[in-house]
Amino acid sequence: MLKTTFVFLLMICGLLLFSDTIYAHTIKKRKIKRQFKHSLIMRDHFTGFALYDLDDQKMIYELNADKYFIPASNTKLFTFYTCLKMLGDSIPGLRYELRNDSLVFWGTGDPSFLHSDLKGTKGLDFLARSNKKLYYATTGYKNDFFGTGWAWGDYNDYYQAEITGFPIEDNVALIYADGNGNLQIKPSYLKRFLNSDTSYHPDKFKVKRDFLSNNFVYPAMPVPPNFRQETPWKTSTELTLELLRDTLKKPVWAVSIPLNATAKTIYNTSTRAVYKRMLQPSDNFIAEQLLLTCSSVKFNTLNTDSVISYAKTHFLNDLPDEPQWIDGSGLSRMNLFTPRSIIVLLQKIKNEVNNDQLLYSMLPAGGATGTLRNAYKTDNGQVFVWAKTGSLSNNYNQSGYLVTRKGKRLAFSFMNNNFTRPVKEIRDEMVRIMTYIHEQF
Repeated sequence: MLKTTFVFLLMICGLLLFSDTIYAHTIKKRKIKRQFKHSLIMRDHFTGFALYDLDDQKMIYELNADKYFIPASNTKLFTFYTCLKMLGDSIPGLRYELRNDSLVFWGTGDPSFLHSDLKGTKGLDFLARSNKKLYYATTGYKNDFFGTGWAWGDYNDYYQAEITGFPIEDNVALIYADGNGNLQIKPSYLKRFLNSDTSYHPDKFKVKRDFLSNNFVYPAMPVPPNFRQETPWKTSTELTLELLRDTLKKPVWAVSIPLNATAKTIYNTSTRAVYKRMLQPSDNFIAEQLLLTCSSVKFNTLNTDSVISYAKTHFLNDLPDEPQWIDGSGLSRMNLFTPRSIIVLLQKIKNEVNNDQLLYSMLPAGGATGTLRNAYKTDNGQVFVWAKTGSLSNNYNQSGYLVTRKGKRLAFSFMNNNFTRPVKEIRDEMVRIMTYIHEQF
């Protein structure tokens, strides 16, 4: 009898120890809720949060997770997933047909063509090697040069390059001071449009482009040493032709010919490199152009609306809340997503990539790369958060993945809209809460 009792007590102790171990590894909802309840910063604006356990496949905590928020560049996660589903290992650079002594080519929206960072040159090399007469087919692009809901007053800012069917060099002019203190512009073709304007009096030295043309003006004052500015140029068929001619050093003519489905494809750059460039510095130009590339692959035309509609119907029809998805980059304040829908999207992205380290390598990493490099501190040199940021005036969001000290793998969407505080205060409080979750669980 004594032996039986002893064995029974051992079993009870074992069960208690086992339950304590399980409990210790359970992320406690009440502790996370307390972080928000006692945060003065998170209580003075519209905050949404969703935290999901990827291993146990269950939602841990939600705050306004079913409410719609302006996502800003979190929209790029939707673009990213659509590209994962529709594009292969390489970006289609251009489509072409050989017709007797002529080579007719169409744009695919490829953002890597002579891009300042990606430097996609395979399409250019193909055109340069050809001994045929070159004809650029201008048909295909079906949208405006700005996305729906974009702030037209930002046209002079680097982050709002115009959208076009055949982008070249980011669709952005680089204006800089050379070693002699003279103002230069790249591509050099635009130098003829860069002029001093004595009636232009900005607070500091700045170049301004005319809204409807490529006339760039600068104030009549000394050029600051190391001056550097990126300004989108005004896109047009004529400018595309001139830049191609100037680069290829051969004639290129425009022609209006519909794309034939049998046209061949030249692939330019690896998709992985393009996704990384889109996600880490949050490149709006690449995001918008990638949706056109998807449209080119699926529909043989370049239409953002068509590919968004297709993605919502075929890839995103199981989200908890239907996304109001307008553009590829998140520049439009008309985009509206819920945190819990973004959680499902993050699971889809994770499953599609099917390699955590590869996925993390493309996203901003807290304390290490991209837009999170200076936001977080690593944990003894180890990154623990990988997420896409999203920032517009009065809005700041982060959505992505977090690994706790105990090895829990989590997905989160943390959204903040309509605040009047400095964005740094919002970001620092988000970092504090996410770091707490990492350290405690």
